[in-house]
Amino acid sequence: MKLAQVFLTAALLGSPVALRAQLDTSSCAEVLAAYKPLPAPKTSMLLLQKGDRLAIIGDSITEQKMYSRIIETYLTVALPELEITARQYGWSGETAPGFASRMTNDCLRFKPTIATTCYGMNDHGYRPYEASIGDRYRNVQTAIVRSFRDHGMRVVLGSAGSVGKVPTWTKSEAYTKEQLNLNLLELRNIDVQIAEQEKVAFADVYWPMISQDCAAKAKYGTNYCVPGKDGVHPGWAGQVVMAYAFLKGLGVQGDIGTYTVDLGSKTATASTGHQVVSFADNQLEVKSSRYPFCIPAGDAAKDDTLASGMTLVPFQNDLNRLILKVTHAPAEHYKVTWGAESHSFTRAQLETGVNVAAEFVNNPFVESFNRVDQAVAAKQNYETRQIKMLFHGEEGHAAMEDTVALTEKVRTPLANNIRAAMTPVQHKLVLAAE
Repeated sequence: MKLAQVFLTAALLGSPVALRAQLDTSSCAEVLAAYKPLPAPKTSMLLLQKGDRLAIIGDSITEQKMYSRIIETYLTVALPELEITARQYGWSGETAPGFASRMTNDCLRFKPTIATTCYGMNDHGYRPYEASIGDRYRNVQTAIVRSFRDHGMRVVLGSAGSVGKVPTWTKSEAYTKEQLNLNLLELRNIDVQIAEQEKVAFADVYWPMISQDCAAKAKYGTNYCVPGKDGVHPGWAGQVVMAYAFLKGLGVQGDIGTYTVDLGSKTATASTGHQVVSFADNQLEVKSSRYPFCIPAGDAAKDDTLASGMTLVPFQNDLNRLILKVTHAPAEHYKVTWGAESHSFTRAQLETGVNVAAEFVNNPFVESFNRVDQAVAAKQNYETRQIKMLFHGEEGHAAMEDTVALTEKVRTPLANNIRAAMTPVQHKLVLAAE
């Protein structure tokens, strides 16, 4: 399914405003009073380098191939000049020790240069915290980070998220949701300590997930669940929270581009990744090799829509800024038409700069964006088969190196399809005084 077409019929009913407003969590202070998160270290600069090979690692939540897909598609379209490639290594039911036992065979053989990890959900055992749980987790997480560093890699150590309820598969009514979440908080705090000790980056998945789940329930109803309806596996809204956390952990700055129009001098310029083709009669034509991340409006009140995820974290403002600035405008109001959509803005708004990526849902990038996203989805789907079914199946057990070589012959064209889909988009913005 295409990310920009998830719940497409709902997109026709939604409003771009819903993609910009974040929920207020101040009312959740009392609910979360028992939770004491350590301050999360921030990534102050972009960690990614040209030609990076990114490993996206985790348990069944990663194997859902949702937040990992958002990350890879985003990096492909928003930072094409870096030529980043990625592999996802999600494995259902996995703990940090489980990955440690397979990291050399499954991951390091492909010589990644940077990695994100997301463990803790299964490590916490779905029960109250005990010192032995924390000690085991700390030791293995530290070993994983050091092993990556020994191989010259940069690391973003991600926390697990929160649970929305005690999962039914635990077959236990002995523990409460709060006990499980306090356990997960302990592991999140351990990740913070490891990141600071080992001088690696940190992605805080836990705190925005648990705090926004509280705020979303107050706003959208108690059936809304950021951690997912089963309590553990987030829908698209929760996956946006996760992708946002990791992209911020990677130090992504979010400047997709800026188009500047001077109506006084009747000139226009564009930033890197965009080329002005022409500007005449208040019509700006641009050729872009860098895309915004395209999100349908959807239904903000449903936890399985990308649009709802936009109300939980400032994805558009922090990561997806494609700005139109108009100076020396003689009229007080202008209608801006971009592709099939038109919206009205004041002169003051245009002078400050309008984020057209957030305002225009059905914008001219959507079709090309969908092709890239579909190529990413196809590749990531095969990576699960490659690692779980073939490397660890009869083929891999019989002849691992031959299996690696043969599966890479299948994966390579899938990876090439992503880059081939990333073609320049020529588009036009039209300004009309109102």
